[in-house]
Amino acid sequence: MHVAVYLPLLLSALAAPSARILTARCEPRAATWLLTASAVVLAAAGTTSLALLAATGLIRFPPLAALGHWSLQIAQRDDPAELSVAVVAGVLLVAATLAAALLLWRRVRALAANTMDAGHPPSSDGLIVVDDPAPEAFALPHLPGRPGRVIVSTGMLDVLDETERDVLLAHERAHLEHHHHLFLALAQVAAAANPLLRPLAQAVAYTIERWADERAASATGDRGRVARTVGKAALAARRNAVHLAISGLSVRRRAPRGPGPVPRRVAALLAPPTGGRAVPALITAAVLLTAVCSTAEAARDLHILLELAGA
Repeated sequence: MHVAVYLPLLLSALAAPSARILTARCEPRAATWLLTASAVVLAAAGTTSLALLAATGLIRFPPLAALGHWSLQIAQRDDPAELSVAVVAGVLLVAATLAAALLLWRRVRALAANTMDAGHPPSSDGLIVVDDPAPEAFALPHLPGRPGRVIVSTGMLDVLDETERDVLLAHERAHLEHHHHLFLALAQVAAAANPLLRPLAQAVAYTIERWADERAASATGDRGRVARTVGKAALAARRNAVHLAISGLSVRRRAPRGPGPVPRRVAALLAPPTGGRAVPALITAAVLLTAVCSTAEAARDLHILLELAGA
């Protein structure tokens, strides 16, 4: 347990390079699955490691030791972590649990409270057109008692021609069909529990857009047209954001380093499709398996320690 309990936490430091490699070398669907699985597994393993470390500190307190019939002398002699480490782990565990629970609660409330389709009956294919000059388009996921909806503003429809509208709708419907909101929610909750995993959540937000782009390209048979539509819609949305900033209605944000997600999406659509890459997937599986096995080994060692202390 001296080493195994810390390994899942150390593996979380690989999130940033892993996100870059998987995003660049895997096709979007596979990358989304691998990134989301990595975030969930590493968050779960890391949280379990914190719980195990916190438990090594709890057995040192006389009231708890008496309750469990554990020997304080044996527990202190064989305990794999210093008491200060156990206390820090306990604090981090509480913070991680609260952060993940708070984010999950906010997402559930946001979905439940979303009334964008109120007063706007959808068409037979689930499309809702909202009379709004701001160029916007997004998908509302399925909820109990409500099917998925695609919301498009009149401002966005005015920007695009007929074929570009088909591309836009194919993109948004791909989000609904493949339940992309679930991938993003899982990755964001994992990142809330472990801030080191934020690059994975950010990468998932990008790869689900790429996934939807590729589905739109397959549906329309024209990657170049999808690339133009993505760029055109993003430019319209940016113009609207600039207008809001000039009007004092938006918050100024720091410009991102390097190419933004939209230029990267356009470049990917103009390039040949990315094929399946087995090596990144195998390496990712090996890392996740190591995290799981390390956590299991640490749990086994703690169980042995409790048995010795209770003998």
